[in-house]
Amino acid sequence: MPTPMHRLFTRLPAVLLAAGSIAGCSSLQTSDNKLLGVITPYRIEIVQGNVVTREQAAAVQPGMTRQQVREILGSPLLTDVFHADRWDYIFTIRRSGAEPQRRSITAWFEGERLQRLDTAQDLPSEQEFVSSISTARLPSKLPVLELTPEQRARLPAPKPAEASAPAAPTGAMRAYPPLEP
Repeated sequence: MPTPMHRLFTRLPAVLLAAGSIAGCSSLQTSDNKLLGVITPYRIEIVQGNVVTREQAAAVQPGMTRQQVREILGSPLLTDVFHADRWDYIFTIRRSGAEPQRRSITAWFEGERLQRLDTAQDLPSEQEFVSSISTARLPSKLPVLELTPEQRARLPAPKPAEASAPAAPTGAMRAYPPLEP
């Protein structure tokens, strides 16, 4: 019968091998976060706040009411009872395969009217924003979905409309089954 010390020494190499394998896992990841270059671990996408685009910021004008600003930009991420004349719109996104983004916009009010809108950086247009978070691989040349004038000229001419069947008399009633028994 093996002694407890004998069992410990027979299992020690397996335990050391497992510990070494686990410790070395981080060194097996490549620069694009793939394990052994094949397996990609799941990364949760984190989106916080409201996206404020260049078009939205241009629509907000000094003198607008709080409700008008809220209708254009959405509800602010941060409001503070100690700074009631300040709304902070902070947007962050971390998406696998796309560059992380963070933007901060502050709306300053005097009473119920907007005084100014501060942005720390250039805001993207809506199209630029969608492109920046898209991880889809688009083909280098997109198909054209419109006919050229030459293709339109080659289309057969539409047939003239034939006389349609006479319409049912306006006083006729259709019989439908009852809805309830």
